[in-house]
Amino acid sequence: MKKRLLLALATTIAIGGVATSAVSGGSVSERRAKALAAYEPSGEPVSCITLSQVRSSKVIDDRTIDFKMAGGKVYRNTLPHSCPSLGFEQRFSYRTSLNQLCNVDTIRVLQSFGSGLHEGAGCGLGKFQPMQKVQSK
Repeated sequence: MKKRLLLALATTIAIGGVATSAVSGGSVSERRAKALAAYEPSGEPVSCITLSQVRSSKVIDDRTIDFKMAGGKVYRNTLPHSCPSLGFEQRFSYRTSLNQLCNVDTIRVLQSFGSGLHEGAGCGLGKFQPMQKVQSK
């Protein structure tokens, strides 16, 4: 039996027919740069993460997703190729029969059309890089 899991990330709201991120404070590129700079690598990349340990995820852009785990650990997945509309939609789904998400798995961008969500582009994952918060100096 395949499990279908949906990670709805950063809610978007429609204003005057235009989807706008609910997050404020600077341009999209400034927010992206800040999110990427908040963490630094802290060890060797791994092929899989345990799904039951994932507490949240955050899409940074069309190639980058941070997975926050139980206990506070963060794994950054940098997709090998850009995933169309991932950064804009900020949400994706995946299917797996295991309790792991691995670099051989594929995610699907969830797009808003009409009154519901529909699966868009399918994109392969990369390895999961352990990250740590950058220490303020």
